[in-house]
Amino acid sequence: MAGVKPKKALGQHFLTDLSVAGRIAATLDAYKGTPILEVGPGMGVLSKFLLATHRADTLTLAEIDTESVAWLKAHLPQPQPRIVEGDFLRMNLDELFPDGRDFCVIGNYPYNISSQIFFRVLDYKDRVTCCSGMLQREVAERLAAPAGTKARGILSVLLQAWYDVEYLFTVSEKVFNPPPKVKSGVVRLVRNGVTDLGCDEALFKTVVKTTFGQRRKTLRNSVKSLLPPGVSLPEEDDMAGLRPEQLSVEQFIELTRRVNALRAKA
Repeated sequence: MAGVKPKKALGQHFLTDLSVAGRIAATLDAYKGTPILEVGPGMGVLSKFLLATHRADTLTLAEIDTESVAWLKAHLPQPQPRIVEGDFLRMNLDELFPDGRDFCVIGNYPYNISSQIFFRVLDYKDRVTCCSGMLQREVAERLAAPAGTKARGILSVLLQAWYDVEYLFTVSEKVFNPPPKVKSGVVRLVRNGVTDLGCDEALFKTVVKTTFGQRRKTLRNSVKSLLPPGVSLPEEDDMAGLRPEQLSVEQFIELTRRVNALRAKA
């Protein structure tokens, strides 16, 4: 059986440099024995390195491409990991891992859905103990962007509220088939100790999304849509004149509390 031809519609760019695959797999070396879900394994370049370090019965591969699933079943060594055909973004991960244990997520993520993958990880933040992998460099840098940088965005804040996010290394576009138009970056997210933000979590998400949706506006103007008519952050509020990329996670939590308090007073 010949190799799988990359499909543009699925955002497939197959990694050809084995040393890079080995470095990505090594990001989960500290999690031996923990269930691992690999997203979009393609022809198993990363899977083979994972199998060299982790037991096959701890590894699950989620692949949407029927041709790739057939290739994996035909070529991965025995004993094989669990191979699940389907769309990761639509999978119920509690059903995939029904024992309630924490698990890790890893992958050379399809570029066209990489942000959606990390929003999905957030949905399972109470179970995903570590998430690592490769995606386009611009998005990878955004995930790890600290307060005060232009790259900071919605995902930066939402992920950093629950995870320690680290940008590990950059990967050249020349080590893929077909080569993408941009460089790639490898990141690792490790769950922090936060179990409660100390504010309304749903409102926190709304505040983050609303302010970054109007990122050129000051916070005083961008949160107006979340407040009753005629109510706004006071002029003397120390965050009123700031823009969202300037705020730390802790400041966003405090802003959420202030918005909530203003709503309650109205």
